[in-house]
Amino acid sequence: MDLKKLFLKADNELENSEKRIRSRKITCKKCQNKTSVNKIRRNFFICPECGYYFPVRARRRILMLTDDRSFIEHDREMESRNILDFPEYEEKLSAAKEKSRENEGVITGVAEIGGIRTCIFAMDGNFMMGSMGAVVGEKITRLFEHAAKEMLPVVGVTVSGGARMQEGMISLMQMSKVSAAVKRHSDKGGLYIVLLTNPTTGGVDASFAMLGDITLSEPLARVGFAGPRVVEKTLNTALPDNFQMAERVKECGFIDAIVPRQEQKKYLERLLKFHDIYK
Repeated sequence: MDLKKLFLKADNELENSEKRIRSRKITCKKCQNKTSVNKIRRNFFICPECGYYFPVRARRRILMLTDDRSFIEHDREMESRNILDFPEYEEKLSAAKEKSRENEGVITGVAEIGGIRTCIFAMDGNFMMGSMGAVVGEKITRLFEHAAKEMLPVVGVTVSGGARMQEGMISLMQMSKVSAAVKRHSDKGGLYIVLLTNPTTGGVDASFAMLGDITLSEPLARVGFAGPRVVEKTLNTALPDNFQMAERVKECGFIDAIVPRQEQKKYLERLLKFHDIYK
């Protein structure tokens, strides 16, 4: 057995390379400065020059937010199928699996955050833009059902372009299915914390991404339903520069706090400990 194949890494500049990475440099999309991969990793995948937030794959995100070696994954074997026989969907799924090195667009499981057992899910933007299909909805629903049964809090990290068009109405139905699971978990006194990352849009934003008891966001994350170009063309008017930016969404009352990436784990620990004390 080739052991190297058991530990595939994400196919992107920051997290996968055939070369040694100590001297490698990548170019920031915002400031165009070249910075070593190691330096960016040590800085929580944030450009040290301009503060640009590099995308982080779901598995890495979970490692950043949870205690060392505490994560136990659920339903890893679940994969989408071309239920509607949508043209070229199988090819898109295969390409997404190769790019993300994951079976689906979300990772779910149980871990400890600050020593507190917590259910956690993280969506992966490398898998078809983090789009939500039947399997994504089912995995998140199962996680909330497990959390309700075990009386555990849930932390969700969202990044999504919305519902997966290749699954039609089946994909849209996941909005109500996951939302119902969130409600059942809430009715039992469960805590649900959402961390919005760039971008969180479409059906995900219109359902479980906005149903948290506490809603957090990374700086400058785009949060909204329809994209700005669609809104601009529909309204036939220019939009402000901060349209759908997390800071503006917070001013409108939909986000409770904007938390820098390097502070997120400690911030979650404090929230979970408050809930653990007073529940």
